[in-house]
Amino acid sequence: MFYRQKILLALIEAFGGRLSRIDLQKYLFLFSQKCQKDPSYDFVPYQYGCFSFQSYADRRNLTEAGFLELKDDWELTEKESFLGSVRKEDRQKLETFSKYYLDKKGDDLVREVYTKYPYYAINSKIADRVLSAEELEDVEVQRPNNYENCFFTIGYEGKSFENYLNRLIQNNIKLLCDVRRNPLSRKYGFSKKTLSETLKKLGISYVHIPELGIVSEKRQELNDQADYDRLFNEYERTTLKDNTQALRELFSLFQQHKRIAITCFEATSCMCHRGRVAKAISQLPEWDYPIQHI
Repeated sequence: MFYRQKILLALIEAFGGRLSRIDLQKYLFLFSQKCQKDPSYDFVPYQYGCFSFQSYADRRNLTEAGFLELKDDWELTEKESFLGSVRKEDRQKLETFSKYYLDKKGDDLVREVYTKYPYYAINSKIADRVLSAEELEDVEVQRPNNYENCFFTIGYEGKSFENYLNRLIQNNIKLLCDVRRNPLSRKYGFSKKTLSETLKKLGISYVHIPELGIVSEKRQELNDQADYDRLFNEYERTTLKDNTQALRELFSLFQQHKRIAITCFEATSCMCHRGRVAKAISQLPEWDYPIQHI
């Protein structure tokens, strides 16, 4: 069991062993913000405010393992004490946190999150109900308002799913173009099915352009920048040269959506072929737009 999952279960136990879906997300968010230097979970602005997709993936695994009941609410099976399984300092923080928030739930809890962290209310269905007109203005200020044409590249190495999604949201990305040859990942959220379905929920389109990817076999034995440069130089001479139509398709998508991002694994563009894709598209005769690596 991952330590973050122990924190999740211990949090539920600290609040009596059962929490509603919305309350659980708000408590987990506030605990991560107020009590953890390195948060166990990251969050995105979603239909009812702060939301962790990773926590729901963990919930499915913990339910299958018999630690949570298969119900709408998040409810422990009461097989053991999870507060005793976390570090002493975390247990003390959880106990103090739960005492402080024990009587705050429902709309009162939602309102506290929205007023203190208005960014997480930008996609909320219920903000109009729980916030005043002045507080709603604070939410509007947090809404991304950059609409000028810009081409982005983004990687997910070393980042949580929610961190990755927030970078797309905050830069007002309208379309994500996956340039991996095989869009599979052992890391939660980054395989094609989960990624595309989650993006749709957040109002971001997804397209896969495998022609611009690099086959897995060629990615072996890459130990330093020189190895990557040799691979990418070959990639420019072969794959990019042979797939000018795919580059044209990418440019057409950019013209249509104005703010798009191409994505692959590596954290930095200089160690990822997406940097060469960006370079190639910038060399098209019609190109006169900024490129940002986020």
